[in-house]
Amino acid sequence: MANLTLQLADAVKGAGVRSVYGEPIELDGVTLVPVALSQFGFGGGSDTGDTDEAAGGGGGGAFNIPLGAYVRDRNGIRFEPNVISLLAVGIPFMWVAGKALARVIRALKK
Repeated sequence: MANLTLQLADAVKGAGVRSVYGEPIELDGVTLVPVALSQFGFGGGSDTGDTDEAAGGGGGGAFNIPLGAYVRDRNGIRFEPNVISLLAVGIPFMWVAGKALARVIRALKK
């Protein structure tokens, strides 16, 4: 099991800050630092039952959502959001919040 843990650690070693804050890009005196939301997950299991055949398995996954970029120019540093990603994340959140609020209002009316 320790060997599997070491292999996973080696596989995602470079996926820390560099995957969230990408390498700075300089273009015409303007520096851009891309920003993303990253999440990783791994799981595994095994069966050591009474039979001679033991079963086991595992898996993993990841996702990244580009949030925007920090822009540094002669006016200073500012964050420029990726509007499409914010809408993709915000619309489902607003839908769930609206459904929850409707249920609370319905419960208060009774």
